[in-house]
Amino acid sequence: MTFESNSDTDTRQFAKDLGKKAKAGQVYALIGDLGVGKTVFTQGFAEGLEISEWINSPTFTIVQEYVDGRLPFYHFDVYRIGDPEEMYEVGFDDYVYGEGVSLIEWANRIEEILPEDVITVRIDKDLDKGFDYRRIEIDKDL
Repeated sequence: MTFESNSDTDTRQFAKDLGKKAKAGQVYALIGDLGVGKTVFTQGFAEGLEISEWINSPTFTIVQEYVDGRLPFYHFDVYRIGDPEEMYEVGFDDYVYGEGVSLIEWANRIEEILPEDVITVRIDKDLDKGFDYRRIEIDKDL
C-alpha cells in the first residue's frame, strides 16, 4: 500500500485512519530519515487510537506508554540503541507480545528482534515533488 502526502495534515490523517484500524498485538516498524515526519505520523496514529495525551518522541526513555485510548499504545524510539539486546532491558517482549499496539521509530536498528508479522511503514521524501511531499509505503494491506 502506498500513500502520497503533500502536507503534515495529509500524513497525520492517513496515520489516524491506520490507528483507527489497529488491533491489539500489532507491531508497526516506522522507518525513515531524520525530518521525514515520523513523529507527525505517530501523533496521527495515536489520535486514531483515541489517545488524548500529547505524543513526543521518547528518544531518551526508549519507550513511552499511553493507556487512555481504546488500546494501550507503546511508542518506541530506538535511535540511540547501540545493540538490539538493550531492548530486552526495557521489557520489549512484554510490549510487542502484549495486548496493546506498538509503534517503533527507527525500527531498522533492531530488525533482527522484530516479530515476523511486523507491519513496516517507510516514509521517504522526494524533493522533486515538493518540500512537503512524502511517500508512505506499508508492506501489508490493512
